[in-house]
Amino acid sequence: MVFKRMLGAFGVGGPSVDAVLSNPNTRPGLTLAGQVDLAGGNFDTEIEQVTVGLVTRVEIEGGEQEETAGVEFHQVYVAGALRLAADQQLSLPFQVELPWETPITHFYGQPLAGMTLGLRTSVSARGAADPGDLDPVAVHPLPVQERILEAFGTLGFQFVGADLEYGQLAGLAQTLPFYQEIEYVAPPQYPGVRQAELTFLADPYGVTVVLEFDKQAGLFTPGHDSYGHYRVAHDDADRLDWTSHVDGWIRQALDQRQALLGGGYPAPGYGAPGPYGHGHHQEHEGRGPGMGGVIAGAVGGAALGFGAGMLAEQAFDAFGDDDSAVAEGDEEELDEE
Repeated sequence: MVFKRMLGAFGVGGPSVDAVLSNPNTRPGLTLAGQVDLAGGNFDTEIEQVTVGLVTRVEIEGGEQEETAGVEFHQVYVAGALRLAADQQLSLPFQVELPWETPITHFYGQPLAGMTLGLRTSVSARGAADPGDLDPVAVHPLPVQERILEAFGTLGFQFVGADLEYGQLAGLAQTLPFYQEIEYVAPPQYPGVRQAELTFLADPYGVTVVLEFDKQAGLFTPGHDSYGHYRVAHDDADRLDWTSHVDGWIRQALDQRQALLGGGYPAPGYGAPGPYGHGHHQEHEGRGPGMGGVIAGAVGGAALGFGAGMLAEQAFDAFGDDDSAVAEGDEEELDEE
């Protein structure tokens, strides 16, 4: 989509900006390409720099309640100092390499409730930056992530929503200042479990999967959270029976929690209790060549790119209330880039 917006920082009659994405559908670790189109106003304008950045909404704990803030978590330099003459048309191409931990916003072409992500274009001059353009971006899951999400659905977990929590998961390698939680209501075949939360931490070689289960309090026992985290390689996407695999993870995590509460030993298949009070499943640690054979050939390669978290409270003004502006059902376009 294209949003044409006058750059208010330059006054009445100043230039306008359009950011045009070649394809708003992408996946973590892949490249988002497009161009920034500048149109000169009624007078010549000296521009200091043009950047684009990925922006999303993040839950930040503040005192007794959580607040939602816009966070720009990855920024790319597009152009430096330039002179835009009156009525001049200028097109600046760019490529944004998405961080591997970029949150998922769509599944099966449908938006995940609670998730919004956009590409913001900023134009700076005279020490002032104008966030002149914001385009929605649809981030679809990596193949391994997709298989795990499918398994949760097959096992009867009911999707509730997703959000981003500001902070770091202790003991795990994390590059962004927040992490995504995908929330489910648990099915009856897992007694005592009310809710489940799923987190992905992806990198070039695989995905760390973090599971959290909120155990219901019984008549004689208090409620406790159960945790598990596991490592899978990207090239395991089409090798495993993911339904039975994920079922095994869930039951092991719950058994491990029960063993710890009862003072027993970890269940078979677990290492020593980790920073969450749970074991780290090592089954697929370090296997496989990474993304190369799984994604790059299908969608045109992948690369790393990480940025610092920067608060951007006004980032979503251009979105309004429509978080589904990216066309649904366009996931197949990923294979055409």
